[in-house]
Amino acid sequence: MIIPRRDFLRLSTAAALAAAMPSLLRAAPAAAGLGEDVDFSRWLQPVPAGAVFEDPAWCIWCGSAIRGDDGNYHLFYSRWPSRLGHKAWVTHSEIARAVAKNPAGPYRHVEVVLPARGEKFWDGSCTHNPTILRVGKKFCLYYMGNYGDGVVPPQSLNWTHRNHQRIGVATADSPAGPWTRLDRPVIDVSPDSAAPDALMTSNPAVTVRPDGGVLMVYKAVATKGPAPFGGPVVHLVATAPQPEGPFTKNLTPIFTKPGEHFAAEDPFIWHDGDRYRGIVKDNDGIFTGRGYSLANWESRDGFAWRPAKHVFVTTPEIIWTDRRRRKLEALERPQLVFSAEGTPVVLLCAGAYETGRARSFNVAIPLKRPA
Repeated sequence: MIIPRRDFLRLSTAAALAAAMPSLLRAAPAAAGLGEDVDFSRWLQPVPAGAVFEDPAWCIWCGSAIRGDDGNYHLFYSRWPSRLGHKAWVTHSEIARAVAKNPAGPYRHVEVVLPARGEKFWDGSCTHNPTILRVGKKFCLYYMGNYGDGVVPPQSLNWTHRNHQRIGVATADSPAGPWTRLDRPVIDVSPDSAAPDALMTSNPAVTVRPDGGVLMVYKAVATKGPAPFGGPVVHLVATAPQPEGPFTKNLTPIFTKPGEHFAAEDPFIWHDGDRYRGIVKDNDGIFTGRGYSLANWESRDGFAWRPAKHVFVTTPEIIWTDRRRRKLEALERPQLVFSAEGTPVVLLCAGAYETGRARSFNVAIPLKRPA
């Protein structure tokens, strides 16, 4: 449930707040959490064919799934016409929903959830980067939106659309909607031209804080680098007392390494009952030492992050149930899917087989904690 602001302020201690809002806590496996020695690379299981969600007519990307009260798993994902090429994500993406009885699929497309709504809106041309979060009885769909002329340049991004990226949230009482969008972003660029998020904001990752409210990690681009790319590209933290904000930013970058202009991307974060955890794309193996890969991070307070003891998660590949190994051109946008008991049961990623990413998809990699 969402506690009214007056009651929120009345609850003066973290203990009282947690007792008053048990349903706000994202389902955690146990108060002790996953422990110091969690090694997600050992959790990965072989992938059945039905766990790949793809459609030749669409580039599919950015999957985020949640279990609904109907017992089904609802996948929110980005899609855009494959005839436009992969780089059209920044101009033509829309967020859709698919449904499955099991967290690893197979998923079936149901509807478009957040279509383009016109360039007079901050998210009027493109919706992308969905991440779904339940806060009490409310479903909160965080996403990136932008606007622009809709032109898809050959072999390049539309930089106007890219630099118009901002973060918003849509809310509903059910994964089936109806969804209510806000007229303004919840995370806009900072007005200070020297701020690390002065150019654009995107890629929201959000979780419920154990003492109430929500914590977001988001991708930010500064204006210090040459236009139109800007840079450096970093990640920042913001918190809010309720899902719609207002958010308070902490402008100290995380997931960084001195001298690196673009160290990491695509975080997924959650609180396991003991600490915050994150799975992040390590662009060049800066943290894992394994090249382009996924990395495991952790934080006690959600603001100061460090690589976990077992930082490596996976390189871009999948192993099928018949033990065949398939190298991929991309395995990105990691998201965890949780069981009804709050256990991570699937690592959901966007993937592509070949350079150019003409055939892109979401893949649900089953997870099982080693005995």
